[in-house]
Amino acid sequence: MQLIILIGLQASGKSTFARERFFDCIYISKDAMRNVKKKEQRQQRLLREALAKGHSVVVDNTNPSRADRAALITIGQEFGAEIVGYFFASRINDCLERNRQREGAACVPDVALYTTRARLECQRMRKALTGYALSKLIPKVTDLW
Repeated sequence: MQLIILIGLQASGKSTFARERFFDCIYISKDAMRNVKKKEQRQQRLLREALAKGHSVVVDNTNPSRADRAALITIGQEFGAEIVGYFFASRINDCLERNRQREGAACVPDVALYTTRARLECQRMRKALTGYALSKLIPKVTDLW
């Protein structure tokens, strides 16, 4: 049983990656909770329910900061899940361009991407995760840090 946490800017390819690679997992995304007022509580409840049943779960949100991931990691640890993080390294301009190609609610204001980028904490997440993978969406890994 795994808890897979996707991390990265909006329009960096997280959702596409999740659909293509983790089709056999329970999929949780706050984007799918458009009319829910307490999204964080709902996400945690859905995560607990799925892990309690022994299902692997993919959480598809930006999850940029250590604090954003902390509750997910704690819940995963409570249920003995292997916790794996995928960080999507993307250039802001590439994400802005992909975002502009989106329609409806999927297209977020440019400021949202800049805000998320400012909150990204990449180095520290390695300590909390039992597995770590890097989705190379930029030419040089050194551009990440």
